[in-house]
Amino acid sequence: MRPMPGGVHSALLQRISTRPDGPLDITWLAAKSPQLPLGRIRLRWEPASRSGWDVTAYLGLTTAEVLLGSWPAATDDWPRLVRPTLYEVTGLCAALSFATDALELSNRLSGV
Repeated sequence: MRPMPGGVHSALLQRISTRPDGPLDITWLAAKSPQLPLGRIRLRWEPASRSGWDVTAYLGLTTAEVLLGSWPAATDDWPRLVRPTLYEVTGLCAALSFATDALELSNRLSGV
């Protein structure tokens, strides 16, 4: 894994491969990026003090970003380590979004 480029604050997770060893597709975020949209994940990694990488993930909620997880001193193969967490959370966010949309539609149709 390479360090993040200069002038970049973090990376927005775009897609997670369905393969257990598949890639994480990202888009670089500039230092002055707006708050994450609901359900989106931001990753940040930097060299650890002794070896490996300090990796953090943040989840966008309606009014704030929350720490989703941190992996201190992760090996160079850290995407494989964090992938299961990211995959599960994106699936959960998609399910919650679908359920919320269905509930709102049901309420509109019933006149509530």
